[in-house]
Amino acid sequence: MGRLRRSRVHKAQRDVHRAARTRVRQKDLDQIQLHDMQPQNRAKLEAQPLDYEKPGLGQHYCVECAKYYETDAALQSHWRSKVHKRRRRDLAQPAYTIEESEAAAGLGRDNRRARAVEPATTDVAMSK
Repeated sequence: MGRLRRSRVHKAQRDVHRAARTRVRQKDLDQIQLHDMQPQNRAKLEAQPLDYEKPGLGQHYCVECAKYYETDAALQSHWRSKVHKRRRRDLAQPAYTIEESEAAAGLGRDNRRARAVEPATTDVAMSK
């Protein structure tokens, strides 16, 4: 009798665990737009004091990507990369407001009024 083949039941479990990891979590786009991109905050982030705990002593920081780099050359090459350009394009779009997200979910004020009016008009149309 030969060796039985191993069952393949945990095929995609590794990818789920990788996606759920928060070890390398970055700032969200709305956090960067509303706080870091302000001119006074941006100036503070770009000219930070020396910090021995951060990569490159905290001197080479990309505000759009919220990342520290070891050298100025690494930061310059990052600015030319697709990742940075994609992030800048995403930051150029305005952030969603709470009202827009509620309207998309059908919970906005306009949708409530429309819902209150619609059933009354359909009842009248059905009774004729």
